[in-house]
Amino acid sequence: MPLSHDQILRFIRSVHPYDALPADTQDSLADKFDVWEVEKFFSVYDLNEKLPGLFIVHDGQIEVRDENDVVVSHFGVRNSFGERGLLRDGLAATSARAEAHSVLLVLPATEFHSLIQTHESARRFFDRSRGPRPRGNDLATSRVETLMAPTPKCCAPTDSTQRAAQIMRDARISSVCVTKDGTLSGILTTRDLAGKILAEGLSADTPVSQIMTPNPFTLPPSAIGSDVLHAMMEHGIGHIPIIEAGRLVGIVTQTDLTRFQAISSAELVSEIAAAQSPQDMAQITARIPQLLVQLVAGGNRHEITTRLITDIADTATRRLLTLAEQDLGTPPVPYLWLACGSQGRQEQTGVSDQDNCLILDDAVTDADMPYFHALAKYVCDGLNTCGYVYCPGDMMATSPRWCQPLHVWRAYFDHWIATPNPEAQMLASVMFDLRPIGGHMPLFETLQDSTLAAASSNSIFVAHMVGNSLTHTPPLGLLRGFATIRSGEHRNQLDLKHNGVVPVVDLGRIYALQGQLTAVNTRARLKAARNAGLLSTSGGADLLDAYDLIAETRLSHQADQIKRAQAPDNYLSPADLSDFERSHLRDAFVVVKTMQSAIGHGRTMLR
Repeated sequence: MPLSHDQILRFIRSVHPYDALPADTQDSLADKFDVWEVEKFFSVYDLNEKLPGLFIVHDGQIEVRDENDVVVSHFGVRNSFGERGLLRDGLAATSARAEAHSVLLVLPATEFHSLIQTHESARRFFDRSRGPRPRGNDLATSRVETLMAPTPKCCAPTDSTQRAAQIMRDARISSVCVTKDGTLSGILTTRDLAGKILAEGLSADTPVSQIMTPNPFTLPPSAIGSDVLHAMMEHGIGHIPIIEAGRLVGIVTQTDLTRFQAISSAELVSEIAAAQSPQDMAQITARIPQLLVQLVAGGNRHEITTRLITDIADTATRRLLTLAEQDLGTPPVPYLWLACGSQGRQEQTGVSDQDNCLILDDAVTDADMPYFHALAKYVCDGLNTCGYVYCPGDMMATSPRWCQPLHVWRAYFDHWIATPNPEAQMLASVMFDLRPIGGHMPLFETLQDSTLAAASSNSIFVAHMVGNSLTHTPPLGLLRGFATIRSGEHRNQLDLKHNGVVPVVDLGRIYALQGQLTAVNTRARLKAARNAGLLSTSGGADLLDAYDLIAETRLSHQADQIKRAQAPDNYLSPADLSDFERSHLRDAFVVVKTMQSAIGHGRTMLR
């Protein structure tokens, strides 16, 4: 459709950064735009094609894919795209096509470069594609329930694809949830309609059940925005249904995220998901320390920072599993890769080794085991290459002990619970932090439920676990001082890991055992324990505040070390803190010690 000078001028005056330009510049610029009309499903440009200029969506919607044909963005009205290639070498770094009939304004490349050279506001705006982007609303800390569409459009599996297409057309949406008796069965997108109905010449009467994606990836409302973005980038999906207590309560699409700026952790996840070798991945994970500095400097809470950093490790693990399967062939039986330790709890910082294991389907035979030993070696070696060093205690899937069928894992936990000797207590402490990372998820579901039930009902085992948890104590000295390390390399320093966060981690694990709580993350365990009545409202609040202060101090210390070009560690000199900081940190340690004393005497902080 032709657009007049006045129509273009009114439009760009509503789009940043053009709205900040002088009026005469806006007027002149309006004459420079070309107008393109692109029909639905038609290409705007292809990968490595020379870009004619900068694109702005005047009407419609554009889908952008990376070099691996994975959807990375959906652009709607007033969104710009193409600047990344223009700022680099003039060639498209992605491909773009219309998801609906679209009208695009195209600012020729020469005019684009002239604009950013002449006007600082435009240069700063478009330079965001080459570095950290300023944040508006923070995607990392926004809960999914604030992002999702709360009333997703639905159809039945028996409905025709034509009926589903009509629902999407009428609602101007790109997907419809498929439900049966109130339960989510699948999801159908415009991409499915194009690739499976139009491309294959199927009838419009084809039932939705035949072309939908069954059992799609879902998230709970309590997830955060970065969970959505990371999942979309890793799995190449653009729609995520939101499920609570088995009920469909909403949906989040890439369009819902367009108001948020891309964050660095998501970029690392995307790059790792496309990496072709452990060596390629290592170049990406080498940027994690700087990410930590950025997240801490941005005022992100510790549980957000560690979650984002752990997401990168999870993606690296799943990518290594994929590469291993490409090298070794199809697994002979289903398997599940799990992480424990800080990765299992989603609490990784700038200092992390690897702790992992493999659960195999009980159909596995001795002849199958060499495959899984090779798989474990590939992944563990790859993680080590990426900076997640080998576990010094050999708590890895490469150890035959930790690469076993499900029935052996059941026997492990039964033995540890029935015979809680020191080794069993140590192993149970580690393994109760297991979290599935990749593979056949049902292998863990029944194991976790039955193990928690057995452990919580065995008072002797719980008592031994409580005793084991008290081996790590807060570093409290006399006269309101600290008990620092007495000798060695870290003399006169505090160990913020073993005497700081670990005592709280151990408390959280005990509460989880006592209450059969399925959460693995420490902060989530503490909140669940408070909600379950294992901690009083005031006692739980005190412990959460204490944990937050200790964990924040640890991350700030590591960020400061990285900024000084030092390797991050967990050892802090009290002299590096102000009197105010020392006082509050000691108060936090006192809270933890009080909680340890309470649980050690067989009582909870109910007051």
